[in-house]
Amino acid sequence: MKSLWVLLFVSGAAMADDAAMQRCRQLSDGPARLSCYDAIPLAAPAGAAAGSVAVAAPAAGTPYVPSKADLERGFGNEHNSPAAKLEFIETSIVGEFDGWVPKQRIRLANGQVWMIVDDSQANLDLVNPKVRLEKGMLGAIYMDIEGASSAPRVKRIK
Repeated sequence: MKSLWVLLFVSGAAMADDAAMQRCRQLSDGPARLSCYDAIPLAAPAGAAAGSVAVAAPAAGTPYVPSKADLERGFGNEHNSPAAKLEFIETSIVGEFDGWVPKQRIRLANGQVWMIVDDSQANLDLVNPKVRLEKGMLGAIYMDIEGASSAPRVKRIK
C-alpha cells in the first residue's frame, strides 16, 4: 500500500503542468516545440532545500536558436539536429595527411570522423590541411581538402 502512495505522489508531480504540455504538443515547428518543453518548470528534486533559488526557464514560445557550434556538431547527422540549414563546415585534419582510399576513416580537428564512400583515392603529402565539408546534390557530402585536386564523397561516422 505504501508503494502505491509513492507512485501516486510521483505521477502527480510529473503531470503537474499538463496544460503546458498540451500547449507544447500543439506547436508544429520542431525547435519551437522543443523550446516550449524545455521551458516547463520541473518539480523540485526530493532533496531540494526549502527556499532554494530556482533558475528561470526561457519564456514559453521563445524560439530555440542553435549556436554555430551546435550546428557544426550536427552536420552530417541532420536527422538528429537542426543542422539541415547549414550548407558547409570548415575545419582541418590534424597532423600529417598522406591521402585517402575507399572506406578510409578520417578524423577531423573538430572531433568528427568521416568515411570515404566513393571509389576515389589520392596520394598526398600534407600537414594540417584545411577541410571544407560541403553538401552536394541529393544529400551527398563532399570533403574538399586543401591541396587535393578532387573532393571525395564522405559519410559521417562519428
